[in-house]
Order: sequence, then C-alpha cells, then structure tokens
Amino acid sequence: MTEQATVRSGTYDLLRSLGLTTVFGNPGSTEQPFLQEFPEDFTYVLALQEASVIAMADTFAQVTGRPALVNVHSSAGLGNAVGNLVAAYHGNTPLIVTSGQQHRELLIGEPYLGNREATTLPKPWVKWSYEPARAEDVPEAFLRAYAMALQPPAGPVYLSVPMDDWKRPLSGFTRTRTFSDRVLPDPDRLRSFADRISASRRPALVFGPEVDKACGWDAAVALAEKLRAAVYGSPLLDRASFPEDHPLFRGPLGMSVKTISDRLTGHDLVVVIGAEVFRYYPYVPGPYLPDGTELLQITGNPDVAAAARVGDSLLGDPKTAIEQLLAAVADGTARTAPEPMARPRVLPEAPNSPLTPPEVYAALSSVKPADAVIVNESTSTMAQQIEWLPTTRSGSFFATASGGIGWGTPAAVGIALADRQRGVPRPVVGLIGDGSFQYSVQAIWTAAQHRLPIVYVVMRNQEYSILKSFAVLEETPGVPGLDLPGLDIAGVARGFGCRAVDVDTTEDLQREFKAALTADTTTVIVVATQPQKAML
Repeated sequence: MTEQATVRSGTYDLLRSLGLTTVFGNPGSTEQPFLQEFPEDFTYVLALQEASVIAMADTFAQVTGRPALVNVHSSAGLGNAVGNLVAAYHGNTPLIVTSGQQHRELLIGEPYLGNREATTLPKPWVKWSYEPARAEDVPEAFLRAYAMALQPPAGPVYLSVPMDDWKRPLSGFTRTRTFSDRVLPDPDRLRSFADRISASRRPALVFGPEVDKACGWDAAVALAEKLRAAVYGSPLLDRASFPEDHPLFRGPLGMSVKTISDRLTGHDLVVVIGAEVFRYYPYVPGPYLPDGTELLQITGNPDVAAAARVGDSLLGDPKTAIEQLLAAVADGTARTAPEPMARPRVLPEAPNSPLTPPEVYAALSSVKPADAVIVNESTSTMAQQIEWLPTTRSGSFFATASGGIGWGTPAAVGIALADRQRGVPRPVVGLIGDGSFQYSVQAIWTAAQHRLPIVYVVMRNQEYSILKSFAVLEETPGVPGLDLPGLDIAGVARGFGCRAVDVDTTEDLQREFKAALTADTTTVIVVATQPQKAML
C-alpha cells in the first residue's frame, strides 16, 4: 500500500533534490513531527547547544559550498542560536534555519512553547524570515528559503513551521528550480576602475573574505603580481584570501580609523575587493584615508557598498571582477616592489613558564602539517599567528565574522564534517583562548562522537586578555569579570569524550601535537601561557 503523501514527505523529497540531506540540530518537542522516522539517507548532526549547532552548520556550508540545513527548538532554541547567527549573517553563509511552532489551533491562546512573533525573533540577522500561512505552503517555503540563502549576498534565512503542518495531506510537490549565485559587475564601471588602477603610481590591494569564498584566491595572486602592488589583509578577516607568506603581502591593516589610515599612507590608490571599508573595532579617530589617497571598492554585497564611509564602489562577484580586472589593467612591472611583511620572530633566550604566545606559535610552526586548516579564536594572539603560522592555501583559515566568541570551537567541527563528506583528509587545528572555549565547550562532544581529526590548542592565560587590552586603550580601569581562575579545561574535555592533556613546555606541546595528528579521536591540548597584549 502506498503511503499517503503529506507535507512532511513532500518536504523531504524536495530536500533530497536540493542536496540538503544533512541536518544540524538539537531537537525539541515541537520539532519531533518533522524528525520522526528520520530517513536513512539523511544525516542528523546533534550538538548539545543551539549556538554550537549554528556554528557547525556555518563552516559546513562554507566548506561544501552549498546551503546547510539547521533545526532548532522553538523560541528558546532559536534564542540560544542568535549569537552565532550574527556571525553567519556577517559572514554571508547560506543557512536555512528552521524551528517548530506550536499547533496552529493553540496559537491564539499563547500556549506553552509557542513562538510568539516567530518571524521577528531572528531579525535583523537573517535575510528572510517566514512562517507559512498554510500547511500546504511548507515545501514551497523551503524552496524559496534555499533561493534566498544562496543568492548574493548569501546569508541565513529562517522558517517557523507549526508542528501539526507536517502530517497534513499534500499531493506530491514536484516543482524544482535552479538559481544563480553570481552577479556580474557592470562592464563600463569595471573598465573605469581598471583605468584608474593602471594609472596608479603606488597601488595597494586589500583582499577580503568574499574573495576566498568566491574561490578567487588564485586570481587575486595573479592580479597582485601583474600590478606589482602591495597587498594587505582586510581588518578582522574571517577568511584569508591571499597567501600570507607571499613577498607582496604587507600584513593586516589594523582595526581603527587611525591605524588603517597610517598603514595606507604613501599609496595613491587603495583597491578593496571582497571586504568592508572597513571593519573598525576600537575608536581611535583619524582621517578615513590619508591625504592624496583614493579608494575603490568591489563587493558582492550592496549593504557593504552602501555602508562604506569613503571611496567609489562596484557591485559584482569578486572572483569574476578580479579576473576581468586582470585582463584589463596595464602591466605594473615598472613599479617598485613593496617591502614584504616584517617577521621579527623574536623568542626569549630562555624558555618561559608559563610560555609566551610567540613560543607557542613557534613550536606549532614546526609540527603543523602544510595542509592543516586553522580556526582561530584566540583573539589576543592573532598577530602572532600571522607571524608564525601564515595562511598559505585557499580555504584553510576561518574565524568569526561577528566579533562574538564561542564560534570557533564548534566551527572546527563543521569543517571536519564537511571535509569528511568531501573525502578530503586534512587536520583541523583550533587555536582557542580559554575564555572563548567556555562559551561552546559542549561542541567537543559532537567532535568526539564523530571521531573527528581535530586538534584544539587552548591557550590558558586565565583571563579575557583581549578585553584587558581594550580597557587600556579606552582608559576604563577597574572593569570586573576579566579573570578566569580555576578552570580544569583538560578534565572537562575528557568528560566530553576527548583525549586531553595539559602541557607546560614547547617540547611537550610538540610531542602531544604530533600524537594528536595520528590519534583516532579529537584531542584538546591545554597550554599554560602568559597574557598577550593585543595589537588594537
């Protein structure tokens, strides 16, 4: 006997056709009608808290290059998820976030677990938020959600589905559509940009996260080399888009108006591709650009273009724009090559105890495999990472796009799961601060359950070091709650099923890191370190 077609069966058929067969979630009662008799050809990735669910799905989508499906619980679960939803929104990650709603018949009376004003809760951190007016509209709502998540600028969308909708009869939903995910730049405006770049005496290129996400790494290198231009990393980047060991790479721009302006002094033209102008963090006033410097911006995100404080913008897919610029700009061999980024790599004459962050990074630089992925959420030591562990390959550096912590630990899980699905064996290294680790420590349970090849290096400096640096900059002494004594991170990690060790020396760190690379499970290495003053 043929099973009666329902909203649920029609939705699962649609999800199969879209390739959305991995569901990241943490189930609740209002989600059970969707998840019941979970299909054998689907994979459910359980995380123990909804913020971790979102971050895992975020990097899974980034690495696989297609939208990821998320299912969280009503308003409480969605509320937990919002912190990392902010990162997915700023990072332009295509996510379809769903949650269950109470029975339609009960909603008028504000029932327990009802999601009041469901479509409002995730705003403004989703591109589209919808609760279908009819049960019959659920599959089509998923199809539209897929299109909205994927189309540029990509980003998360949200669907709220009443729990009684799934069992409603529905004749087979067979409509399918395909969608473009790239928009070409205006050819006349791009030609004018190319002319201005060709005429520049000392251009600077700033490549942002959009470039790597658009698979534009190789084109970016070719453009920089043709122009013989200095290349800077965009501020607070969440993806590296240029090899940080390249002789044209000059290092990160900085984070404040004044720092960035000072770094760009001497350049007559700055070309920002795939990034905001700019991501500012501390308020240190100064001119937005040095005198005599002009700026051009190319981005696939209209909001990013509109928000720029200076410069002329061009909308379009970054990879396509770079490739078209490469064909249109004049050769720059007559320009004087810029000085490469300084890498002092100064270490103390005698080992420290606790270790300094440069000692940690120097030790890791000799044992990290060339193909390893780095997820960095040690916010006070990111400058040391670029100095000692430069990103040299596309798709091998990830950080949060929002500035909130608690993203990095679960993000490493999403990367490892995506690599496993793609059949790409490479280690994933999470460089995590002890404060950041606590926000989403439960994510390591998922890593251990899936026996993922992740090595977490947790730098235990017993404080929120980045916040102490910020307090000095902003002249705000006496802020409470910046110290973190008494954390047994290795003990907690073992409790979640991971291999975990405490180390105090560089020799122990290197030995345990090598052992972790061949372990058949997730490893957490806790390194006692001295606080590092962040370069703000």
